[in-house]
Amino acid sequence: MNVTELFESASLLVPEEVATENDISVQDVWDYLANDEWQMALSLLEELGDGQPLPLTFWEQLAEVAEQLGLERSAAWCHWRCSEIRNGMIRADLTLRPLTEARRKAPISGHGVLRPMWDIGKLSPTGAASVSIAGLWVEDMPVLEPGGRATVRLVPLTPTHWTHIRTGQRINMHEDRSVAGTAVVLEVHLSTPAMPTG
Repeated sequence: MNVTELFESASLLVPEEVATENDISVQDVWDYLANDEWQMALSLLEELGDGQPLPLTFWEQLAEVAEQLGLERSAAWCHWRCSEIRNGMIRADLTLRPLTEARRKAPISGHGVLRPMWDIGKLSPTGAASVSIAGLWVEDMPVLEPGGRATVRLVPLTPTHWTHIRTGQRINMHEDRSVAGTAVVLEVHLSTPAMPTG
């Protein structure tokens, strides 16, 4: 599909009654599309998609639009949302260890590149701590500096490892044996089955 067809198809997946906090609706998207303002239309659709659960196909189509338009950050976000639908998502308040105490000396990319290990309270058969891997997206920030704090979104590599996670639980992030950061779980969205694709 070309960009226009992808936009139209994705727009049709948003219920007409859905609006953002600023009363932006799918009609506004159509207005921008009519004026060939594709980047703005894409931003509005992303915002509408953040307000309520939409099918996997919606995010796949937006990812393809972003790729065709050369918008890397939007493409990464839309692919990330696809991963959240497939594997679930945990939001958490993450604080990285300060530069003086951490092995990491460089900031963490905020756009889903890092897939650290997490001590989520599971034990191995020998009784040692067992870690699970989850991708990391930093909300509203391009990078997170050592010692920094931000709300993050985690996508578990193996969702079944995370079913015991609850709001308020503390989990530790690892990039090696040392603790790189500590997070407090804010939301858990794991138990819903995959949404229909269209």
